[in-house]
Amino acid sequence: MKGGSKKLPRRNFLHLAAGAAALPGVARVAFAQAYPARPVRIVVGFPAGGGVDIVARLMGQWLSERLGQPFVIETRPGANSNIGTEAVVRATADGYTLLLVHASNAINTTLYEKLNFNFIRDIAPVASIMVVPNVMVVHPSVPAKTVPEFIAYTKANPGKINLASGGIGGPSHVAGELFKIMTGTDMLLVSYRGMAPAVTDLLGGQVQVMFNSLPASIEASSQSDLAHNIP
Repeated sequence: MKGGSKKLPRRNFLHLAAGAAALPGVARVAFAQAYPARPVRIVVGFPAGGGVDIVARLMGQWLSERLGQPFVIETRPGANSNIGTEAVVRATADGYTLLLVHASNAINTTLYEKLNFNFIRDIAPVASIMVVPNVMVVHPSVPAKTVPEFIAYTKANPGKINLASGGIGGPSHVAGELFKIMTGTDMLLVSYRGMAPAVTDLLGGQVQVMFNSLPASIEASSQSDLAHNIP
């Protein structure tokens, strides 16, 4: 998900709203005048409660208010968003099934050798929405307030820090593995079926650290007695 906070003009959106699959050969102007004439689905390839789901629901509400039709969020989790992506690829190319693309979609093109679709060929971009940074969130049981302090503590306690991820191959997993390689630290990876359950266990202290998107971390980090962000 990329882009700035600038509002997408109605005319631009209507012309671009081909959905997540290529438009059939219809005149864009005629299509724009009638679109949307019925509810639109926005497919999210992750469980509810994570950063992607939060962004989708905010955008769905924004679009519904401005275009006069419901934009319904449909979560289709599994296989690091591949299940939801394939559902959109197989949907009718009429602009009424959209996919909220995530960094995982780019990762999957190299992570999986065989997919039932070609992301570059089968998915047409509609619009950039926003830039979502990842943050490092640490349970307060870890006596570290900065990244160097965390690295030093982890090296002094190899294998004793549990690193949460929202699923194998996802951005949280990739970020965590990259961090381990760059810092030479040894942490135990604990994978969850989505970021929401991972955050729950982080707050409960079952895991000590995770790399999470900012939208999904705001509520957790606001509970300063439970978790804190490391700058």
